[in-house]
Amino acid sequence: MATNPVSMKYSKRLGKDFKDVTHIYANGAVCETDSLGHSDPQTGLSPTELVVHARDGFIPLWAKEVVLKWRFNERSMTIFRNPDQARDYLRNILAEGILLWEDAAPVKFKEVGPGDAWDFELVVSPHKKCVPNVGCTLASAFLPDGGRHELTLYPDLFDVSPKEQAETMAHEIGHVFGLRHFFAQIEEQTWASEVFGEHNEHKPFSIMNYGKDSFMTATDRDDLKKLYNLVWSGALTEINGTPIRLVHPFTTLRPLYGHEDLIAMRM
Repeated sequence: MATNPVSMKYSKRLGKDFKDVTHIYANGAVCETDSLGHSDPQTGLSPTELVVHARDGFIPLWAKEVVLKWRFNERSMTIFRNPDQARDYLRNILAEGILLWEDAAPVKFKEVGPGDAWDFELVVSPHKKCVPNVGCTLASAFLPDGGRHELTLYPDLFDVSPKEQAETMAHEIGHVFGLRHFFAQIEEQTWASEVFGEHNEHKPFSIMNYGKDSFMTATDRDDLKKLYNLVWSGALTEINGTPIRLVHPFTTLRPLYGHEDLIAMRM
């Protein structure tokens, strides 16, 4: 008898296989902004150092004095009984996540109106995104580049404590700053990464880490601040041989290029 080509795995098997490729942090929350990574014992680098994103053969970080303009996705706000109250609540979650980075945040954020140019939208999904026997996605974000993006919040985010909501947002904002997961797989080809920062093998805590070790630390902030200050000053142009490229947001590029030019650049 022919095998059904789209038959699916049983939930237990799916959960086991999914865990092998998925970053799971605080209380079983799933992060899908970045894939699962692993420390690489062959490099001699500590997995307790800051890991930065390196895609397409370079590390993209934001240029100096970048302001990311964001707005609510109005269609997604229609799921709330009182959209205005929901907007206030969501603004607060976003603000608390950003504030956890304190003065280390390398970019500023500005809310804009429905008719204004924007770099990312805050989207609230009406649907849960869960994998049986693994966990649920609370939020997903994006990494630095000149395109338009979404920062998506899922229903399970609103079931965790305010502290976890802020930490989840700080984790996703870390991706927006260019950070990968704490144990990023250095030798991975599709989603390459490089390590930068302080070695402290006795304190493997980071907002970009896993499980109970996933919370904001002074080292997170200090390393991020040091990284960007060195890059902006021109003192750091590569990390472990991978060149750093400063990128600008869509709203900065938009006045310089026509719509057709931007499409050509991204093809």
